Amino acid sequence: MLQEFKKFALRGNVVDLAIGVIIGAAFGKIVDSLVTDVIMPVIGRIFGGLDFSNYFVGLTSASSQATTYDAAKKAGATLGYGQFLTVTVNFIIIAWVMFIVIRGMNTLFAKAQDAPPPPKPPSKEEELLAEIRDLLKARA
Repeated sequence: MLQEFKKFALRGNVVDLAIGVIIGAAFGKIVDSLVTDVIMPVIGRIFGGLDFSNYFVGLTSASSQATTYDAAKKAGATLGYGQFLTVTVNFIIIAWVMFIVIRGMNTLFAKAQDAPPPPKPPSKEEELLAEIRDLLKARA
């Protein structure tokens, strides 16, 4: 049973999937930083210097009087729509990048499939027949 599990765990597809998950997690952190540290501050500046991470609605009296989202979460039930907006922008950026990558890969594979296959070398029989043909032409 251990050998069967080892065979399963070390198959190419499982290893490829694990690598994809690890790279995806790292890519997610990059996109999160891009959105949080680059894009959202620019959008906030366009809309009057607002910080989207602190957009919330307090659902209790204590949380509605808090000045930051973190303080409001500690005080009670809070609806953090600014965080939701940030995560939505993250998703849109990741989806767009994945679309571009897959589109590029599809284009590359389509070009590879459209190219005619390279001519296969003649078999021994075909070479012998070609020699016989050439010899018969030379006699005539």
